[in-house]
Amino acid sequence: MNLKKIKHTLIGNRAFYATVLSILVPVVIQNGISNFVNLLDNLMVGSLGDAEMSGVAIANQLVFVFNLCIFGGLAGAGIFGAQFYGAGDMKGLRDSFRIKVMMAAALMAVSAVIFLGFSEPLISLYLKGDGDAAMAESMMHWGKVYLMIMLIGMPAFAMSQAYAGTLRETGNTKLPMIASVAAVFTNMTFNYLLIFGKLGLPRLGVAGAAVATVISRYVELFIIMIAVHRKNSKYTFFRGAYRTMRVPATLLKDVLRIGTPLLLNEALWSIGMSTLTAIYSLSGLAVVSALSISSTISNLFNVVFLSMGNAVSVMVGQALGAEDFKGAKATVWKLVFFGFCTCLVMGSALILLAPYIPNLYSGVTKEARSLATGFLILSAAAMPLHSFAHCSYFTLRSGGKTIITFLFDSGYTWAICVPLALTLVKVFAAPILWVYGAMQFIDIVKCVIGYILIRKGVWIQNITKAHA
Repeated sequence: MNLKKIKHTLIGNRAFYATVLSILVPVVIQNGISNFVNLLDNLMVGSLGDAEMSGVAIANQLVFVFNLCIFGGLAGAGIFGAQFYGAGDMKGLRDSFRIKVMMAAALMAVSAVIFLGFSEPLISLYLKGDGDAAMAESMMHWGKVYLMIMLIGMPAFAMSQAYAGTLRETGNTKLPMIASVAAVFTNMTFNYLLIFGKLGLPRLGVAGAAVATVISRYVELFIIMIAVHRKNSKYTFFRGAYRTMRVPATLLKDVLRIGTPLLLNEALWSIGMSTLTAIYSLSGLAVVSALSISSTISNLFNVVFLSMGNAVSVMVGQALGAEDFKGAKATVWKLVFFGFCTCLVMGSALILLAPYIPNLYSGVTKEARSLATGFLILSAAAMPLHSFAHCSYFTLRSGGKTIITFLFDSGYTWAICVPLALTLVKVFAAPILWVYGAMQFIDIVKCVIGYILIRKGVWIQNITKAHA
């Protein structure tokens, strides 16, 4: 392949990047502000002490599993939604939204039963490492306090994702951004007021952080619902969405057929990531604090490649729905290359800043800050690999190849990552930074698999044609 052909394959024209940025920029702003506020929240809770921050970090691992189950549960209907919109079928789009609402309600009910009945056994999975018994008990207490309050906000989060997902599938990313930005500033404000007891409000500490998050979840939902359901709303595809909750049986069957592997994938992948955190914590309780710091900071730098999934879903999904298969394939390679290049820049910036940012956490131990610096450098160096794998995942998903997606994502995590990490920690007693680094760079195998699958075009299909 000559240089001119490589350039044509990997680099788009001005119109292409205008479309990409119109989708990407609002999502990057939304996620960037959200992660920056999470960093501030993390610093506030971290100022309360190691036990408080670690307890909240553990509870958030469990909330993370719930969040990804919601993403996975709604993703099947979302694939249909993007393709229905690409085909100009607004009735199909509304039906896909109704299925999302039903899935969100079902997942919320199951999650509430699990968290209410098994919170202590779940939190204790992260308290097996060496450390002070009193510290572990304190971490358990604060983790449970935080999780029980967070349960109240979970229904709002689930419904917000149903609305925001449908909006993004139609290329409308500004409203979810506005709602999310309003929510994160609400969260930041009430965190400060309720954690430290300002303006006459009670000093609630960890509980205040949870209450602030719950308030912000409902602010986000109400902003979206008011905007889409008002009388003269421009989001006409939501009109009559609740007139009935009946959907065609054949569509529901196909959504479940394609969506169930995605739900299982997100559940098993998120549990796999939480299991890796539990394995890391076997090296000592200080690792829990270090991971909380590093993940919060690295998420701030990961916003571009994580947001690329939205661009892939929208642009590729709509092209498939319109049966522009050649255009879909051309779009994928340009998006993959764009994400890879941006991650070279973001990863380099994080490596330069990694030795300094953890020092902002004055309330945690020097050991935890040192480990956090190491974790940040390793994750930053592997960021371009993560971006390639991430875009590969969303490409496979956009064509409804959810069984392949399942094997590519959670299957890979449980077959390779978890056993390797456990072997390195338990059998070889490897230093935690070596273990963490191995888990970051093992993604090169996933990138090779993703490249082969994308190039073969196994994902290219219009799944909505039978429901037109």
